[in-house]
Amino acid sequence: MAWYAYCIGEKQAFPELARHRKPVPLESVHGVSGNQVFLYPASDLAIIVSEHNPAEALSQKAGVDHARVIADCFQHSTVLPFRFGTVFNDDECLRKSIRSNQRQFMGNIDKLRGKTEMHLKIFVDDCCGREIERTLSSERVGREYLTNLRETATRQRERQTRARAVSFQMHRLFMPLDEEVSCRLTESGKMVLDISHLIDRKYVERYQNKFATTSAMMRDCHMQVSGPWPPYHFVHRLTRGAHVPAQPTAVGQAPAPEIVAAGIPVSLEEQVAVLV
Repeated sequence: MAWYAYCIGEKQAFPELARHRKPVPLESVHGVSGNQVFLYPASDLAIIVSEHNPAEALSQKAGVDHARVIADCFQHSTVLPFRFGTVFNDDECLRKSIRSNQRQFMGNIDKLRGKTEMHLKIFVDDCCGREIERTLSSERVGREYLTNLRETATRQRERQTRARAVSFQMHRLFMPLDEEVSCRLTESGKMVLDISHLIDRKYVERYQNKFATTSAMMRDCHMQVSGPWPPYHFVHRLTRGAHVPAQPTAVGQAPAPEIVAAGIPVSLEEQVAVLV
């Protein structure tokens, strides 16, 4: 039987596993293709899985279901999410893979226990975006072209300086335990900062209150907040491993599961980008 894997949690967080050594149904939780989700015990860990047909293609809805199961488990335990599409060929492959990486998984859970991820999206007016696009697409040569290149480089440095300043201000105001920051330019000419903050779960309300006062104060920016989420970005920092493809592994192999993040969770649907 193949197992589709969602995440790793703490065995002690699920009382259902106290007296069981075999997979136990996680009541009222269904995952990819509507399949029953199970808690698979592995020493001090609980692997959240469901039965899977490897011949079945994984759709966009499957990605949403994957993220929803992780979010449900995060309400009970610290979790290490698997990449969307991680499948183990059978019980032996699953047990071997978890056993060979157990020390690392336990260490990562210890580091992330009691913590959650909050996400800020900050839109900053940036009037030079279209000018840069026109300059880069120009075919003119000579002194005017070189002058435009220098001006473009200057604007890019100014944008980077402004992005760093806003990022530093957010760090100073919110004082996260850790953070991930990315910056991009939209077609409308706005600069967008995506900032993920790692905080203690007990301080979520305080963080949201701080956001309310900060967004009112920074009138030259438009800000959005979302969360709390499982700490996708910070699991990525802690975990190394090879990708486990969405297909059965060879019998007897024990691939190292990849538990990574590659995007910004804003809603349940958008969490799919984090897992793909």
